[in-house]
Amino acid sequence: MFNLVMGNHNWDERSFSMDLERVFQYTNPDLIQRFSQNETPLFEELRHYPALFLKEGTGQERALVGTITAARLTGKEVRCDIAVDDNIPPITNAALFAVRQQLDMNCHVRHWDWSRNHWAVKDPDLYRVLLRVIAGQNRPTAFQIGGGVSTRPRQLSVMMPFSADFAPVYEAIKAAGIENGLHVARADNVWEHQTVIQDVISLIDQASIVVCDLSGRNPNVFYETGIAHSLGREVIMITHSDGDVPFDLNHHRYLKYLPNTEGLEKMKNALSGRISTILSCLEA
Repeated sequence: MFNLVMGNHNWDERSFSMDLERVFQYTNPDLIQRFSQNETPLFEELRHYPALFLKEGTGQERALVGTITAARLTGKEVRCDIAVDDNIPPITNAALFAVRQQLDMNCHVRHWDWSRNHWAVKDPDLYRVLLRVIAGQNRPTAFQIGGGVSTRPRQLSVMMPFSADFAPVYEAIKAAGIENGLHVARADNVWEHQTVIQDVISLIDQASIVVCDLSGRNPNVFYETGIAHSLGREVIMITHSDGDVPFDLNHHRYLKYLPNTEGLEKMKNALSGRISTILSCLEA
């Protein structure tokens, strides 16, 4: 959820004003109902969500990310103070326009929602989309990732050693995914590119959830886990042993399991529950 504020303001002044009638333009009716009372926007609730501040246009205009720190209604005008998130670099409108569907910013066939001052409320996760936009401005050279947002909502990808010893583990993971209506795959199940690494990266890039088995401290799996985190995927780490989790990752929660029949069944059930929780958050 985020606030989309478009106007020909100098955002460096850290404030703006807007006619009340322009609030909730290009906003889903369900969100209008949720964030208004007696036809008045609930500004105190709205300001708890991140905000995207833009000028009109689809070119090299500079957009900023931050929050609305205060909002007050004066007659038919709303006046707001804002704070800018300095950890997120300015983003061009052109880059945002390229992912307008993922941001729910494609409300008008002629894109009038990009050429009109307004304050809309949008349902998508702003930071998740922007992570891909920003990453796309500094693309890797060792492999390729898809442009824009290429996540498949029902895809679970598995990163684990290519070893027969891990076949029962993969079957348990696959069963947990299928219980939640997910398509499950790992790199040795696909052959879409001429290099294995590109198949692996594509699986991570497409997945909404990535399961990484750190057992045995496999360097390939460590590398893939880092990529999954960098791309903003929901990562579930599993392992045989606490000692297999590197220092840089052991502050993250992980699922420990025993590689026997009983242990794999327990792991499958715990993993299925975790997947269900993540999907509930992603689909909320």
